[in-house]
Amino acid sequence: MFGTQNRRHFMSHMAGMSAMSLPGLAFLNSIHAQSKELKKKQKSLIILWMGGGPSTIDLWDMKPGHANGGEHKPISTSVGGIQISEHLPTVAKQMKNMAIIRSLTTTEGDHMRGTTLMNTGRSPNPLVDFPSIGSVLSYLNRENETDLPSFISAGGGSRGPGFLGMRYAPFNVQNPGLPPENIKTPSDVTADRMKTRESMFNKLEAGFQHSTHLDKDASKSHQEVYGKAMNLVVSSKKDLFALNNQSDITRYGNNNFGKGCLLAKKLTEAGAVAVEVSLGGWDMHAGIFNALATRALPTLDKAMGSLIEDLEKSGRLKDTVVVWMGDFGRTPRINQNGGRDHYPRAWSVVVAGGNIKGGQVVGSTDAGGEMVKDNPVKINNLYATIYAALGLDPKAQIRDNLGRPTYLAADKEADVLPIKELVG
Repeated sequence: MFGTQNRRHFMSHMAGMSAMSLPGLAFLNSIHAQSKELKKKQKSLIILWMGGGPSTIDLWDMKPGHANGGEHKPISTSVGGIQISEHLPTVAKQMKNMAIIRSLTTTEGDHMRGTTLMNTGRSPNPLVDFPSIGSVLSYLNRENETDLPSFISAGGGSRGPGFLGMRYAPFNVQNPGLPPENIKTPSDVTADRMKTRESMFNKLEAGFQHSTHLDKDASKSHQEVYGKAMNLVVSSKKDLFALNNQSDITRYGNNNFGKGCLLAKKLTEAGAVAVEVSLGGWDMHAGIFNALATRALPTLDKAMGSLIEDLEKSGRLKDTVVVWMGDFGRTPRINQNGGRDHYPRAWSVVVAGGNIKGGQVVGSTDAGGEMVKDNPVKINNLYATIYAALGLDPKAQIRDNLGRPTYLAADKEADVLPIKELVG
């Protein structure tokens, strides 16, 4: 539950927040009004994170008959004229609820930089540590917090809270379907004993805070993190992390990604505002077609298709935005090892739910998938669209940790442009 991180290392990390405390507060105050919108509309975000860089030309933007097209064939979907990979038959049935953006163009071809860009909407900047979108939503939900964490990451991959601070970091679940590690109390430890232990801990913490040379806000943030963990330990909400319906597990896939998607559905139904589920292994520089057909795509198909189907059937899809994305795409041209390399210039993401108008494709690439042909979409357009789909104002003005005014979805107001075909 509390991990093995050295306490003073944590405090040293948090001390770095002191220089940004005033501008950080400006950020927090400036988006206060958005929390009311999030509460009123009760929308949640599920991010399906494809770590390593998925080959979207082999999933969502296939090029049959072209030298770049690869070995797999396209199949029809529930929407006439839209085709996707033959290895995604379950997802294909849900195309009416989804939208494919085939014209995303980004600038980062390195894994760490691409992960930062796609998780935060900003390229890495040594001066400004932007929070991930899940952490922003967690902050916006702070007045509505329960014992259930607002932002949960199943399988890792999230960028983290940036200058918002550790209170809004994701709650990490390493083994979806099982209770979080170290969260179960011994049978002989009653609730009263837990409260006594917490009281003792708080006294020790107060003494440490009084004596430390580090920033008091850092110590306060440390207390908040531990307090939230303790609340979950003594709450019945911890039982939500267990998955007991074997038929659902079989349908989604008896693996971490399948169980993570099932858990995401369950947690958002219970009030979590952001859940990220990770499926790694997409960095396929060699043997890509066998790896896709035998491992990655069957795993993705069962879980993603079942998730969207269940959200739609339950009526929750209108209140849940689902975003499928990764670090970047992969080269249309197949390399000498039968793989594809890093390629951010032209690739695809998929969105569904919330205010998204499904059953369509936005943009296109050229015959070989190498260049965006029409309707180019940049990261600011994608982020503005996600916030709008959640019912939030992407033009809400914020301040970064240097005190500079910016916007929720981009640095300049002129760049806050949601994709009109999807949320216009």
